[in-house]
Amino acid sequence: MAGRGEAVFAAHGPSLRLDKYLWFIRLAPSRSSAQALAERGIIRLNGRRIERAHAPVRVGDLITVPQGQAVRVIRVERLPERRGPATEAQLCYSAITPGGLPEPQEGD
Repeated sequence: MAGRGEAVFAAHGPSLRLDKYLWFIRLAPSRSSAQALAERGIIRLNGRRIERAHAPVRVGDLITVPQGQAVRVIRVERLPERRGPATEAQLCYSAITPGGLPEPQEGD
């Protein structure tokens, strides 16, 4: 059994619960709010609607999360070990637009 915050090795490699991942990378202000998002069925993992907070997230997965009027799509780049500072959290994912292109940078 993995310790607190550690990735679990599943049949397809290491994974982390969806709610923990969203909280660790700061897309949710608390783990309970991340659980609520997942259980509302508004998050997609690799295009499939997720209704459970314990869905496994792996490196390379695409996560789609609605945020207000926008939709945010991210690719999992690494599994964090803890909820660290924002700069550390941003290293764990790359932002993708719904069309599959990188998001425009400021000044573009």
